[in-house]
Amino acid sequence: MSIIRRVTAAAAGAILAVVTAGSTLVLGSAVADPSKYPVFGVDVSHYQGDIDWSALESQGVKFAFIKATEGSGHVDESVRDNLTNSADTDIRISCYHFFSFDSAGETQAANYISAVGRDEIDMPPVVDIEYYADKRMNKPTAAETEAILTPLLERLEEYYGTRPIIYTTFPVYCRYIRENFSDYPLWIRSVRFEPDMMDWKFWQYSDSGMLSGYNGDEPCIDFNVYNGTYAEFEAEFPSDGGNE
Repeated sequence: MSIIRRVTAAAAGAILAVVTAGSTLVLGSAVADPSKYPVFGVDVSHYQGDIDWSALESQGVKFAFIKATEGSGHVDESVRDNLTNSADTDIRISCYHFFSFDSAGETQAANYISAVGRDEIDMPPVVDIEYYADKRMNKPTAAETEAILTPLLERLEEYYGTRPIIYTTFPVYCRYIRENFSDYPLWIRSVRFEPDMMDWKFWQYSDSGMLSGYNGDEPCIDFNVYNGTYAEFEAEFPSDGGNE
């Protein structure tokens, strides 16, 4: 990684794309050093089934991203229970929306807003943009994606009063986010190596974590860390948020 730090931003982007393409072949599983990244969290959906939020809190979970919606019409079947039950803990909560390349940003925003109240989340709303179905092989253009993503982000920011977080993967970041949306807080997925060549707010470093406290069809739970200290986390997401 020291080589990447010494090259120009343009060259770093090119290296990032190459590393991303080959990382599954040459790199092992990522490890988030708790002395460097002490603030630990998870992300969940209906795949985790019924969740005992107090049990997650007792295992050191400080924040959680809950799946809320997809596209312009789908609402995750567990979002209501997860929002209600997590409110009895000190875990900081947000909800994420799975971005659709196939429907208007305005209607996607309306779907999320109908599912997640302003006072129900402590952290900014999240837009999860990644390839699905045939999109990896038939990639939408940057212009097509921007035309959908821009009004979605703008409407969420207007409604919740804070700039949304963008969750994404390296290939999607390089194609759609880096040029036009790099000023949004970034939650990056990188399960092979630490993404220390990027400016990120949250890092999803494992999709095969195991905790107790949930009983869904999926035995694993995604592990994440915040890029900062406990004091910085508390200052950025104070305990008097809507989830308290």
